[in-house]
Amino acid sequence: MRYLVTGGQMKEIDRNAIERVGIPSVVLMERAAMFVADEAVRYAENCKSRDALSVWAVCGSGNNGADGIAAARLLHNKGYKVTVILAGGAEHGTEEFYLQRRIALNLDVPVVDWKDFLPGRCDILIDAVFGVGLSRQVEGEYEKVLRMMRDCGAEWTIAVDMPSGIHSDNGQVMGLAVPADVTVTFGYRKLGSVLFPGRQYCGQVKVCDIGFPEGSVLKLQKELNAPVAVTYGPEDLERVPERPRYSNKGTFGKVLVVAGSENMGGAAYLSALAAYRIGAGLVKIMTVSENRQMMQQLLPEAILTVYDASEAEREPEAFHRKVERECAWADVIVLGPGIGQGGGTRELLREFLTNAYVPMVLDADGLNTIAGYPELTQYYTENIIITPHLGEMSRLTGLTTEQIRRDIVAAAADYSSTYGVICVLKDSATVVSARDGQRYVNFSGNSCMAKAGSGDVLTGAIAGLLAQGSELWDAATLGVYLHGLAGDCLRDEGGSYGMLARELADRIGRIFAGGMKWTEKI
Repeated sequence: MRYLVTGGQMKEIDRNAIERVGIPSVVLMERAAMFVADEAVRYAENCKSRDALSVWAVCGSGNNGADGIAAARLLHNKGYKVTVILAGGAEHGTEEFYLQRRIALNLDVPVVDWKDFLPGRCDILIDAVFGVGLSRQVEGEYEKVLRMMRDCGAEWTIAVDMPSGIHSDNGQVMGLAVPADVTVTFGYRKLGSVLFPGRQYCGQVKVCDIGFPEGSVLKLQKELNAPVAVTYGPEDLERVPERPRYSNKGTFGKVLVVAGSENMGGAAYLSALAAYRIGAGLVKIMTVSENRQMMQQLLPEAILTVYDASEAEREPEAFHRKVERECAWADVIVLGPGIGQGGGTRELLREFLTNAYVPMVLDADGLNTIAGYPELTQYYTENIIITPHLGEMSRLTGLTTEQIRRDIVAAAADYSSTYGVICVLKDSATVVSARDGQRYVNFSGNSCMAKAGSGDVLTGAIAGLLAQGSELWDAATLGVYLHGLAGDCLRDEGGSYGMLARELADRIGRIFAGGMKWTEKI
């Protein structure tokens, strides 16, 4: 598990290291500068004209700018042609900024105000204007500086902590931003470097240890009660439930997939397939009678039960008994993919929401129906995971998709805290939030997954993990991570264009090929 901090949280971690632990600020700064300088040297060593390289270090007047000046000084000492270009008002600089500027001048490092700078060739650009400190739109002189940087034609751009113009909390472009080839960040990755569009502007991100005390994030969470977002890496595959060698199909749980209207049977098939592929023991599909033949042919491994679309309204008592039976059978319920929003859908949702006492994954038309009949939210319980994309979230909340996109973490967190459910808000960087403040931002996945049916696969994957015993939070976050990981594997194996959703489900089942987890009790 890897932590993702906001700009404010990083400042608290920095302040704790300096004021409470006693690590001098300049010590942290020198280590940060060494990593930035090393990145410039790494690029320069691969250039034929290394001796003629021109390096610009564009520095603000805060500590981020001080990092940039220190890095420029280190490069100057190595013999590189470096110019420090000061952006903004140096008269309002921090103590560390003045210290680093004084050292640079004492060593004859060229330091010039941006207004007096005569642009020439720039091979390596060090962007040290804002870092994590930006909280408002870039305008005035700073806009001119960033435009100069963006248009300077640098072969290689190194951002210090964050690319200038990107909000470190939500990844938004604050009017104008400078794209980086590599972002050298310190201590912990910043939340805005994982969310889009910030992720695109960061290029490759290198998280460098400059000496913050171990456990700084945990201390921050405990003292300030401040939730810190996390993301997963390959090490978190250990969270997937173990598969004991002595077992049977009942060991791995029963998933009921309530999905698919006439001509929309594929959603039911894909969710059920994914639940099986990720390890569920039994999957039953409850769909309209028109889908019977299709389901029997596509997935004969699934149990099948059918109903008529108008049955919930036409024969409410009989339908109620049917729902009770199916809810009693299931360990997990998937509700919503492809069910449509026609007659009887509202009653179908109400029946399942009031009769289910097991975890439920609520998706697609299930969410669209709730958006149309918001009184159904009164049946939400803490056992529910919802999986909206931005359009569905817009219908649920009344916010525009653009409003949600501007702070996707806050949108998910607000819904979770209001309704007490886990929210999986799907986007290029999917966000998961829980009512207790936990936040997860996914880093796996890619654009080849932007295909019809991909969301149905995710829903089934989450349900399959729940069936095997994962807690709701682990099932939601691991399901998202594994779903994206399968997409990454497919892209690497076959390119970014031709993936189909059923291949995504199949690939999830092969993630552990050659290393399936099992336990043996002696």
